[in-house]
Amino acid sequence: MFLGFLQLFRPLNLLLGALAIVISSSILEVEVPFIILQTVFVVIILNAAANAFNDYMDSETDKINRPDRPIPKGAISKMTALIAAILLFVAGITLSAFLNSDAFIIASLIAVPLMIAYSLWFKGWPLFGNIVVALILGLTFIFAGAAFGNLWGLIVPALLAFGFTLLRELVKDIADLEGDRSAGLRTFPVLAGEKKSAILAIILSAMIGAGALIPYFLEFYGLKYLIILIFGIEFPLFYVLLTLVKSPTITNCKRIAQILKACIIVGLLAVYLG
Repeated sequence: MFLGFLQLFRPLNLLLGALAIVISSSILEVEVPFIILQTVFVVIILNAAANAFNDYMDSETDKINRPDRPIPKGAISKMTALIAAILLFVAGITLSAFLNSDAFIIASLIAVPLMIAYSLWFKGWPLFGNIVVALILGLTFIFAGAAFGNLWGLIVPALLAFGFTLLRELVKDIADLEGDRSAGLRTFPVLAGEKKSAILAIILSAMIGAGALIPYFLEFYGLKYLIILIFGIEFPLFYVLLTLVKSPTITNCKRIAQILKACIIVGLLAVYLG
């Protein structure tokens, strides 16, 4: 049961979220450990809740796309996942109320409703569902800025996270094409096909690669930002472009999705060190 819950909550994603908050606190030079820890807990709890609720809603499609997930393989029941999600949502919102009013509003009135609405309705909407997921991840940094008393202090990492997540979600949809089609979901790859979806992903990759350079040319960040950006983001994006052009297979798309997740953390480090 414990291992089932651990898999349900996606611990790697939770650790990445925690790392994002810690790095964000360093970027904003926050010197109150309790506030940092509290913000980390809110992000971890709400993301765990969203992951559990998403698995609850995706239990049928996961039988095809991800049969190793805890619900399809019988490690966790659907009802258990739902109860866990509800309890965690309530706990995360409650804890956010002890930060400040801006953080509480973002968590309770924007982030959590988007998380729930995505799994209930938006997941199968072509592109819009992908945009919602990207917004949720971008909001992580806006929430951190609010919690640390600087609402817009993390706008650059928020925009980078939005762009990379949008691209990653599109690539994941290409990888999940077979299962989503069987489940009747109307994702962009289901409607437009693998080739057109790959073309859109290529365009997004090029836009993100160019957009990530803008903060350097506007002198928001220095040479360290540019160096980390080139080796940690631009080169991986170039690999993504080549792979999508040559062979946008399901296996390759799954690998690309993992690369793009790592790029988000590299982008944070670029902002922090730049």
